[in-house]
Amino acid sequence: MTTKPYEVAVRAEAELGEGPTWDAATGRLLWIDILGSRVHTYDPATGRRTVRRTEQHVGAVKPRAGGGLVLNLRDGIGLVDGDSDGGFRWLHHEPVPGRRANDAAVAPDGTLWAGTMRYDEAPGGGTLSRVGGDGTVDVVLDDVAVSNGTGWSPDGRLLYYIDSPTRRVDVFDYEDGRVSGRRTFAEIEDGAGFPDGLTVDADGCVWVALWQGSAVQRYTPDGELDRVIELPVPLVTACAFGGAGLSDLYITTARVGLTEPPALAGSVFVVPGAGKGMAQPAFAG
Repeated sequence: MTTKPYEVAVRAEAELGEGPTWDAATGRLLWIDILGSRVHTYDPATGRRTVRRTEQHVGAVKPRAGGGLVLNLRDGIGLVDGDSDGGFRWLHHEPVPGRRANDAAVAPDGTLWAGTMRYDEAPGGGTLSRVGGDGTVDVVLDDVAVSNGTGWSPDGRLLYYIDSPTRRVDVFDYEDGRVSGRRTFAEIEDGAGFPDGLTVDADGCVWVALWQGSAVQRYTPDGELDRVIELPVPLVTACAFGGAGLSDLYITTARVGLTEPPALAGSVFVVPGAGKGMAQPAFAG
């Protein structure tokens, strides 16, 4: 079933809008502009927005358990104390020439699973790492091109993961912070774009944003495509549930590289009542 139930939540011109995350503690949506080096917040109850500029490209932002934010940055993992305008410090600093941060997610145990990629998107140039609250970093995957969507099943036993150029969503068995048994969960059909960010809902369905695909697609726990949400922009980057009852699907988009970007490219869209999301854990650092 194809539907077009979206609204514009935040009209913006983000170069590379990404990583929507609902911060339950503050009732706000967090999202970023990777190439614009900005962290955004949006309060749907009041319409209030804030913007914080980062000193380098930022791949993801997530709330911390004790308040503040964790940032997946070009040169490592940074912490913001207090609110979004609080002080900054490095948790883990490891610059790699030609490489930047990309998408990230917080696991059920509170660790941050942070992805990287090379600016030239060279195969094998990226990683997926598990970052503990004490700054310990363990590389989980070291042969990645564009590390992207990451999420867990409702029971925490499966990890879904996207390396975008593969045009697949893969799934791993997950236990005690370790993964095994990598296999294909879903393949993106020809002409539908490249899988980018993902989110998993309370029914175990996997929602996938499609770069160059103008859509978000939902897959059942069995990997069957059962819903398509079409959008009026080509570069759809990520999605996440938020709002009251976690029923609204927020979707980020981009305009980078478009010679004649549509008017809403780079905006954040919302699909009210799209489904039932899961409460996301905060980073334990």
